[in-house]
Amino acid sequence: MIRVLRSTLFIAVYTFVVCYAIEYFEVDDQVAINTSAISLLGVILSIFLGFRTSTAYDRWWEARKQWGALVNNTRNFAIYVTSMFPEGDTQVRRFFAKHISNFCLALAEHLREGTQLDKLLYLSDEEIAEYQQKKHIPNHISLQLFQRLQVAHQNGEITLGDYLNIKAQHQSLLDILGACERIKKTPIPFSYAVYLKVFISLYSLLVPFALVSTLHLWTVLIVSLLFFALLGIELMGEEIEDPFGLDCNDLPTSSIANTIKENVFEILESKHFAEQEKALYDKVF
Repeated sequence: MIRVLRSTLFIAVYTFVVCYAIEYFEVDDQVAINTSAISLLGVILSIFLGFRTSTAYDRWWEARKQWGALVNNTRNFAIYVTSMFPEGDTQVRRFFAKHISNFCLALAEHLREGTQLDKLLYLSDEEIAEYQQKKHIPNHISLQLFQRLQVAHQNGEITLGDYLNIKAQHQSLLDILGACERIKKTPIPFSYAVYLKVFISLYSLLVPFALVSTLHLWTVLIVSLLFFALLGIELMGEEIEDPFGLDCNDLPTSSIANTIKENVFEILESKHFAEQEKALYDKVF
């Protein structure tokens, strides 16, 4: 917003100087620009801005859909685990609750500046040392999840049908990871963004010459509002094209990851907590 206001102030001062000079020296007939030409340029500019904004919003919405799918698939993953493994096996439930949660927490940080280990849950010293050697921590956590499923299948803890069903849930995590990385690493071409800013600036610099003969000093207000709207739309598109940051308009990926953590632990450890509460009740009464 500060960038927009500063630029708008500059355009307002420029427009006032142009209008005052044209009115003072009475040269509006010599420097006037046909309003039809300005209207044609405005139509072309609106087409470029529409494409820019829709493309940026499509990226934002695609990222939101991927994180929505992550919420659903991790819940399904947790439900499969708690249904397939023996009820008394709390260790395996805690393993999957921890690693599914850490996958989501690591993914949120991975899409920014890289995963911060202090954001992850219940890491032992050995795991911290292991993760510090990995460049792609979400990918490594997904490997740990799959290896545990493979061991469970080989040991007969789960059937082949259960293994194939839960494998699909695990694969969806990697699909979402890849889709988010595609959005992150494929920004709108820099040359297009620069070209659009230059176009907006040149258009705003020319508009006063077309309006001053009819609007006089009111041209300052009209051009300022026009420039504010055009540049604001362009910068909004620039801000939302990377939806994984920490700005107010970015996706709340950390909040979503923490919601997933709460849901997964509730599903996978609810029976364990119920048993603890029952044991405490029996002990007291």
